[in-house]
Amino acid sequence: MPLLSLKRLLLCFCLCVINLTGWAAEMPGPDDVLIASSLIAATEAPSSGSTTTLAILMEPQGEWHGYWKQPGDVGLPARFTWHLPDGVTVGDPAYPLPQTLLIEGLMNHVYEHPYALLVDLTLDDGLPDGTALPIRVDMQYLACRYDACVPERASLETTLHVGDGRQSPDVAARFASWRQALPRPLAAPASFSVDGDLLRLRVPLPASVSIHNPHLFSATRGAIDNVAPQRVERHDDELILETRAGDQVPDAFLATLKLSDSLGLDIDVRRGGPASATGSGLSTILLALAGAIAGGLLLNLMPCVFPILSLKAMSLARSGISPAIARRDAVAYTSGVVLVCILLGAVLLVLRAAGAQVGWAFQLQNSAVILSLMLLTTAIAFNLAGLFELSAINAGAKLTHQSGASGAFWTGALAAFIATPCSGPFMAAALGAALVLPTAAAMLVFAGLGLGIALPFLMLGFIPSLQRRLPRPGPWMETLRRLLAVPMFLTALALLWVLGHQVPANALVASLAAPCCLHSGSG
Repeated sequence: MPLLSLKRLLLCFCLCVINLTGWAAEMPGPDDVLIASSLIAATEAPSSGSTTTLAILMEPQGEWHGYWKQPGDVGLPARFTWHLPDGVTVGDPAYPLPQTLLIEGLMNHVYEHPYALLVDLTLDDGLPDGTALPIRVDMQYLACRYDACVPERASLETTLHVGDGRQSPDVAARFASWRQALPRPLAAPASFSVDGDLLRLRVPLPASVSIHNPHLFSATRGAIDNVAPQRVERHDDELILETRAGDQVPDAFLATLKLSDSLGLDIDVRRGGPASATGSGLSTILLALAGAIAGGLLLNLMPCVFPILSLKAMSLARSGISPAIARRDAVAYTSGVVLVCILLGAVLLVLRAAGAQVGWAFQLQNSAVILSLMLLTTAIAFNLAGLFELSAINAGAKLTHQSGASGAFWTGALAAFIATPCSGPFMAAALGAALVLPTAAAMLVFAGLGLGIALPFLMLGFIPSLQRRLPRPGPWMETLRRLLAVPMFLTALALLWVLGHQVPANALVASLAAPCCLHSGSG
C-alpha cells in the first residue's frame, strides 16, 4: 500500500512537471510583442491654430487582450506620457466601446480585437508653415489572456509639419471608422437611486432607438458591482437599468452605456429620484430650445445668412409696402425657414434611427450636395455683385411679383438650407441634446433653430417702429448689395475647401469650372 501511494505521488509529480513545461513553453518570450501599437496622425500637415486627431492603434495578438480606461475587477488602464514641442497640447484619449470578459468570476472590460484610442492635438496660433512638430508618447499597458498578464511598454513617435491641414482620403476613411466606434455623449443627464444594495439607473432615451444586449460600463470604480447581472426595461422615452450597487457609490459618476455592439453613450450619472429625473428632462428640453433659438439668431451674422436677411430688410425699406404686406411676408419667410429646419431635423432623426452615425449638416458629407450649395452661393454672390440678375434670389422678385408670400417663403427656405454649413459652432450643444431627446421634443428644438434664424425679419415685419428705423431707399442700397456679395463669395470658397477634401483633383477642377460656366451662361 505505501508503495502504491508512492507511485501515485510520483505520477502526479511527473504530470505537473509536464504541464508546467507546456505552460512555460506557451508563455511569451522577452522580445515578443503581445499588443502591437502605432501612432497615426489624421493629417501630416496640421494648420496653425487648429485641432487635429492622433490615433494610437492597438492590435492584440492571438488570445491576448487590452483594457478599457476602467478595466473592471482586474487589470490596469494604460498610462501615457507625452513629449510635445512648444505650442502643442493634447487632450485625454477617447476609448471605443469595450467588451465584457468574465474570467473566474471576475469581470474584465477589454478589447480582444484591434482598436484605436483617439487623442485631440491642438496647435497654437502663429506657428509658421513648415515648422516641424516631433510628437512622442511613452505608454505602459497590460496585455492579458485567460491565464496570464504581462506588462508592456512602447514608445511611439511621429513628426508633423505645420501646413494646410490636408488629409488623404484613405486616412480620412480610417479615422471615420475609428470615430464611429466611439460612444456618443449624452447631453441629457441620467439619474440613479440606491435602495439597499439595488442601484436603479434612469437614462432619457427615445423609444425609437433600438437596443440589443445593453450593458453599463462604469468609469468610476466602486459605483456598481461589475459582475452582477443587469436588468434593463423601457418605459416610453426612458431606459431603466437595475443592478447591484458597488461598495463605494458616489453622488455622481461617469459611465458608458452600450446600446448595441456598435452604439454606445457616454453618460453623466447623478443621484436623484424619478421626480428629479423628470424635472431634469424638462429643463434639458427648455435649455436645448433656448440654445437653438439663440444659436439661430446668431446665425444671421454668419456670411452665408446675413446677405439674404439684408436683402429681405431692404425689401421692407422700399416705399409702398403696407404694414399688412410686411406682416404677411414676415410670416411667410418664417414659415419657409422653420419648415426646412424641421424637414432636415426629421431626415436626420430617421437616418439615426436606421443606424446611420450622422449629425447636423449631415448633407455636407455628400460631395454632390456640397457642389450644389457652392454653385448656389456663387450664383447668389454673382447676383449681388450685379454680374447678372438671378430673379429667384433677388429678394424673391419673380415669385414676389406673382405672389409676395410665395417669394418670401422660398427666400426663407433658401436661407435655412444655406445656413446649415454655418450652424455647427453655435448649435453643437442644443442639437446634440436634440438627438437624444424624445422625437417631439427634438422636433421642437429644430423648429426653435428656424425661429431663431427668422426672428430678426419677423420682428421687422410686426414692429412698425423697427421698420421706421430702416434708412430710406436710395443709391446706398446698390452699394450695400455689392458689399454683401463679399461674404457670399467667402462662403462659396469655404464650401470649395470642404469639397477639396472629398474629391480628387480632376473633380475639383471641374467644380471650379462650373461657376465660370454659370457666369458666362448668364451673359
